[in-house]
This record gives sequence, C-alpha cells and structure tokens, in this order.
Amino acid sequence: MPVPELPPVRSSLPEAVSRLGTTAGEAAAARVHDLGAAVGASSAVPTGPVPSVGLPLGPPPVVPPSAGGTEAARTGSADGLERLLSGPHGLGTAGLRLTPREEPRAPAATERGRPVPGLYHHPIPEPDPGRVDEVSRRIKAWALDEVSLYPEEWEEQFDGFSVGRYMVGCHPDAPTVDHLMLATRLMVAENAVDDCYCEDHGGSPIGLGERLLLAHTALDPLYTAREYQPDWAASLHADAPRRAYRSAMDYFVRAAAPSQADRLRHDMARLHLGYLAEAAWAQQDQVPEVWEYLAMRQFNNFRPCPTITDTVGGYELPADLHARADMQKVIALASNATTIVNDLYSYTKELDAPGRHLNLPVVIAEREGLSDKDAYLKSVEIHNELMRDFETEAAALAAACPLPSVHRFLRGVAAWVDGNHHWHQSNTYRYSLPDFW
Repeated sequence: MPVPELPPVRSSLPEAVSRLGTTAGEAAAARVHDLGAAVGASSAVPTGPVPSVGLPLGPPPVVPPSAGGTEAARTGSADGLERLLSGPHGLGTAGLRLTPREEPRAPAATERGRPVPGLYHHPIPEPDPGRVDEVSRRIKAWALDEVSLYPEEWEEQFDGFSVGRYMVGCHPDAPTVDHLMLATRLMVAENAVDDCYCEDHGGSPIGLGERLLLAHTALDPLYTAREYQPDWAASLHADAPRRAYRSAMDYFVRAAAPSQADRLRHDMARLHLGYLAEAAWAQQDQVPEVWEYLAMRQFNNFRPCPTITDTVGGYELPADLHARADMQKVIALASNATTIVNDLYSYTKELDAPGRHLNLPVVIAEREGLSDKDAYLKSVEIHNELMRDFETEAAALAAACPLPSVHRFLRGVAAWVDGNHHWHQSNTYRYSLPDFW
C-alpha cells in the first residue's frame, strides 16, 4: 500500500550555523531508520542504505493526508521548527534568537473553546477532519472488538474524549493513519490505566503498586520459569487496562525500532513511578510542597507521548541523540509544560469530582496561602516559564546539533505541545474554565 511522500525537512538555521557538525551529521543520519520506507514512502531524512523497520498494516483503508484539512495540517506544520528555532520570546531576548521572530498564526475559524487567559501557547489549524474521522472509527473498533476496553455505559465518555482529534492535532507529520494509530492506542491504554487503577472508574491508591507492576509487564515482558510463564501470559487478559497495554504495545513494537520501544518502556516506568507518589500522598491525606508536586509531575506527565513522535512520524531519532542530556531536558520541559496545561484546563472538572484532587493551583493555594484565583494565576505563570524554557533549550539544541533528524524530532515535540493545548482548549465536553477573569 503506497504511503504519501513526506515533504523534505527544512531547517531555518542560517547557513553558517547549519554547517556546524556536518561530519557528525553524516554519521548519525546514516543510522536513521525511516519506518515509512517499509511501506513505500520516500524518506524525509537523508539516510543512505539502512535496514527498514516494518509497520504492520491492517485491512482498513488508509486516509491520505490530502483528504481535507489545511495545508499546514497535511504537510506537518513546516513552521513548527521555525517557531522553535526562533528561541525565547519577551523583552530582552531578541539577541538569543537564531532566526527573526514570526508572529503566531491566528486561530482557525472552527476553533472551539477559549484558551486560559494569559497562557503562553501557539494556535494550530483545525486537525484534518478526514483523518480525525478515520482514527476515531478505528480506535473505537479497537477498544470494543480487540480489547473490550469499556462497558456500554462508558461510551459517551469515550466519545467525548475525542482522542482522534487529539492525536491528529498532535502528530501533523504522521505519514499515514496507521502511524497515527500507534500513538492513539497507547494514549487510550494509558488513560484506561489511569482511570481504572488510579482515578474515576474504580481506581484507588490502595494496592496501586501491585496493579501497576503487573500491568507494566504487558509493556516490558516477563521472562521467568517455564512452569509459571502461562500464568503470567493469562494475566495479560485479566482486566481492560492490561488488555489495552498488551495490544497497544504489540502494535508499537512491530512498527518501532528496538531503541524506540525500549525508550517508551523507560518513560512508561517513569509515569508509573509518578502515579505511585501521588497515591502515597492520597493515602496519607498529604498535600506536598509545591516543589515536591512539580517533581512528581516530571514523572506523572505526558512524556511517553512526545517521546514517540519519531515513530509516529515514520523515522527514528538515533538512540545516542535521544539520550543526550540537552535532548532529555527539552523533552522534560515540554512534558512538564503540557501537563500543567492539563492541570489548568481540568481544574473545575476536578473540583467537582468527589474527594480532593491534587493539581498545581490546589497545591499552591494550600502551601502558599493564596486565594484560589491567585494560585491559579500563579500556575499560569509557572506554565509560561516552563514553555519559554522549553523553546530556549530547544533552540540551543538545534544550534548545537544541526542534524535533520534532530530538527525534525524537535519540530515533532513542538507540534505535540501545541496540539495538546489545542485539544484541551477545544474539548468543551470535558473542560471549562474557572470564573477568575
């Protein structure tokens, strides 16, 4: 089945800067795997002859990128890297930019909801409706027919989550719907674990460590004595979260390079560690210090999602480049900022839910003695600081390592940040803003 050709990666770095690291660039680019090559796509990164990694194509038809949507949505938002490379924004930062600053695009006419006032963000075009419909159709079929994810009474909530819109908006450079489905299954599986083990649908901090450990073996397989292997294999079907993890990871492993799969397992372990910290505070009825809460949020955050942006984009950022300390810092800052976006948009939803839900405004209000409004507004400022730090660090990394695969990955992470905000802002089924303005 042919895959639409991705546009060539364009760098906005000045020519003098882009010449830096040419020798290292050639060596690293030679190891980049274009996942789409196995299904007929031309590489968007100069790779040379390398082994291809196959993407499991299912029978449903692939919706081509040209089926509706804006040009920016079809091409992977080519200005995403330019936005990153333009560096920090605000007074006194003009000298730090690698390229002239461009003003952000105006919101699409069809955009729903309203952004948090004062929140630093970048609007995106409305996600490609053809892709949204196809991803939505496929993910619901997967949830119902393959993993029996939820009972009938949860259907409205599943539909209201709008995961198709979410993933299409976050991954504008995905070459096919099959690539988008890799991220979509994982997103739904992660939310099933969160809901059923931790929160709304039967979750509890009591016994959470055992449940998470056993679920994690669906991502990171158990190798044990032969006598007990069948018991473990049967346990992977014991509940909906484990069924979802097992199936989503199986699809992902068959599409990804080994380093990409191992990277995801590592970031999922980070996520589970964050769940456990929050559960410990709940068991002790404790509100952490603000810095402790932010430390937890560096683990219990969206990191597994942007870290797979290259797999979903149909290429591989080599393991040594992904493991660089400056790359890890960029990914962490992006993930931290996007998770505070969730805290801000879900604030009223969590206030209306039974029990006390920790989020950044609640923790700041409790620990710093601020009013609900002032704590919320301070949380907006913290988000904005993290977002600007993310862009500053990403620009510095792009200048220090001007390789096509690095630039494309940074562009993908920035697209995920912007798409994540767009989904939170526009998902009026789930979210509404407090009356602080």
